[in-house]
Amino acid sequence: MPVLVMKFGGTSVATLDRIRRAAKRVGVEVAKGYDVIVIVSAMSGKTNELVGWVNETSPLFDAREYDAVVSSGENVTAGLMALTLQEMDVPARSWQGWQVPVQTTSAHSSARIEGIPPTNINAKFAEGMRVAVVAGFQGISPEGRITTLGRGGSDTTAVAFAAAFEAERCDIYTDVDGVYTTDPRVSSKARKLDRIAFEEMLELASLGAKVLQTRSVELAMRYNVRLRVLSSFEEPSDEAGTLVCAEEDIMESNVVAGVAFSRDEAKMTLVSVADRPGIAATIFTALSDAGVNVDMIVQNIAEEGRTDMTWSCPTNEVARAEKAMADAKVDSVINYQELIADTDVAKVSVVGIGMRSHTGVAAKMFRVLSAEGINIRVITTSEIKISVLIDRKYVELAVQALHDAFELEKAA
Repeated sequence: MPVLVMKFGGTSVATLDRIRRAAKRVGVEVAKGYDVIVIVSAMSGKTNELVGWVNETSPLFDAREYDAVVSSGENVTAGLMALTLQEMDVPARSWQGWQVPVQTTSAHSSARIEGIPPTNINAKFAEGMRVAVVAGFQGISPEGRITTLGRGGSDTTAVAFAAAFEAERCDIYTDVDGVYTTDPRVSSKARKLDRIAFEEMLELASLGAKVLQTRSVELAMRYNVRLRVLSSFEEPSDEAGTLVCAEEDIMESNVVAGVAFSRDEAKMTLVSVADRPGIAATIFTALSDAGVNVDMIVQNIAEEGRTDMTWSCPTNEVARAEKAMADAKVDSVINYQELIADTDVAKVSVVGIGMRSHTGVAAKMFRVLSAEGINIRVITTSEIKISVLIDRKYVELAVQALHDAFELEKAA
């Protein structure tokens, strides 16, 4: 039998009624002749509740016990989904991560999948099981302990299973009906995309679009897993949702595929740091060791042996960055005048594989922002994206203006 992977997020399994609705979708695919692997998240709100209990019990918790507690939400959903399918006369069985096994690293709360042997599940398929309901977000370490993959890890679980079982497709069911050119809550002209390339989706996910977890898109691109994002609240059809696929599977696309934004950004500048070989490595090694996720980086022209170094990072990591730089200064590793943190900025980006072969995208983007009176603080570019930092109060205006200027409401 061909294999199909179906993943249901927390909102899609938030109640018993929604689990029944999801189970009916699974039953439709079984009737088409698929063996189905269903990946489930915890019921909506349950993971936050479990995390809260851990923090209340032990603020300086043991990460191994954190994983043991937090992973339990998916176990409940998997069991309920399997029971629901059995009530529909669909041969189903629930699987926890250790039973598959989903082999991971030992990095508790942020483990990475190292392997998914298909032997156990395939043996049950051969015996007549039609649906394996797998608890997402979890695995087992080499030491035999339960691990979790980080928030949103069920997306990664689903793609990893699709790769391991050479699935025909991986369907991600969520509370939106696909990938849009931008957030429909910001621009009423946002258009649902029928298809989007892996690279575009990876950039959009990393730049603020919250439809898919970044790691899941990376995996899909590496193993060429065809992903489909669709709503669990709409009637199913073969044309529903957005297909995330290889660039060669897309006939034509707009130069710009979408506009992404992130409000939770901060701009940090080290003023008058010594300009010498290795200084950038020293600064960003210290930030990395402190767990600061740096994005945009700009170094000013040196004057009299001193320079300024600017970077962006999430606002909730500013305190860690400040401590890392202060510690480095005390230890005389880095000599600088002051560290300035601006937490009132936002990042806006345009993304599109068409930018590889078209000129003038940057010029057009900058003209549009200038016409709206929006000052650009920092600029970074790659082959298929241009990102700018602007004052946060202008983020919605910038997104709407760029969406209109690049006519993203129109299909290619």
